[in-house]
Amino acid sequence: MLDGMTETPEKSPSEPPERPDRHERDDSADTERDTIALPSHVAGSGTLDRLVETARDYARQAASENTLKAYAKDWAHFARWCRMRGADPLPSSPQLIGLYIADLAAPGGKAPSQSASRPLSVSSIERRLSGLAWGYAQRGERLDRKDRHIASVLAGIRRKHARPPVQKEAILPEDLRDMLATLPHDLRGLRDRAILLIGFAGGLRRSEIVSLDHGKDDTPDSGGWVEILEDGVLLTLRGKTGWREVEIARGSSDQTCPVHALTQWLHYARIDFGPIFVATSRNGLKATGERLSDKHVARLIKSCAREAGLRPDLPEAERVRLFSGHSLRAGLASSAEVDERYVQKQLGHASAEMTRRYQRRRDRFRVNLTKAAGL
Repeated sequence: MLDGMTETPEKSPSEPPERPDRHERDDSADTERDTIALPSHVAGSGTLDRLVETARDYARQAASENTLKAYAKDWAHFARWCRMRGADPLPSSPQLIGLYIADLAAPGGKAPSQSASRPLSVSSIERRLSGLAWGYAQRGERLDRKDRHIASVLAGIRRKHARPPVQKEAILPEDLRDMLATLPHDLRGLRDRAILLIGFAGGLRRSEIVSLDHGKDDTPDSGGWVEILEDGVLLTLRGKTGWREVEIARGSSDQTCPVHALTQWLHYARIDFGPIFVATSRNGLKATGERLSDKHVARLIKSCAREAGLRPDLPEAERVRLFSGHSLRAGLASSAEVDERYVQKQLGHASAEMTRRYQRRRDRFRVNLTKAAGL
């Protein structure tokens, strides 16, 4: 063996990797490897190593990919903030977290109007705290959000900066008909028509729409599959609250029937396996097999709402901001004149209170307490 050279022993994959500088540990995959490993006193073996990899894979499925990416970015931002101020994010320090969220609300200690950096909203700051709690948990630490150094600062931020929630506009049936009329009569138009109608009738999230496969277990990244039956379409979905079935019955006419729209798209796009909603070729003549991003649904809704001239009383920029993927879910909840529990089941809500938040126009002024009081 040559002088000065030493053989590097091969590590078992179940052993925790060498830790980088604590400031830089913001990658979710690295933290999974740090926290899910064999105890130090247990020797690695082929069987145990495979079990460790299996456990890590299950850990990655504990939250959606988008959620994990957001949490990893939250931790990276906090680690960078600490580094720029000569602080260390580890171990967990409620005092430091309190200063951090204060800086998010009023960057540099200045009032929002005087700061060069844009302050975050209260909901964004609360989301950051969730990301930090996840980050600390991945590193074997605990973040106590009830600690007075965090809770009191957050309470003050809520009191001073909280604004009424901005709800997206619900797309009602007449709005949807106008939006469908803006779509072209080609392959893309067939696909987008099916997306809008299935999304509305199913009360689906945009991520649920694009995650659908033709059959069960068609693809590893599937979020559900469809069964086309005589009376409608049965969707089996993996949503935020677990697996659920969504029934979409046939409509009163082919022009607005979600089942007809879906079968037309599948037929002409020649889709019988894999993702249902896919991109099309540049000339728009064939489907490519590439699953659409959920951002396509948001862009489609905004574009169709603008082309259909919805809410003409508002400037165009404001109209575009008013509509989003959730507008379809809110539209179903606001327009379906059925028992609330059926709407709750369709939307996959754990509580009736959450469903009522979506029923924006339907229940407005339905109960007249002024007259009921005798005025």
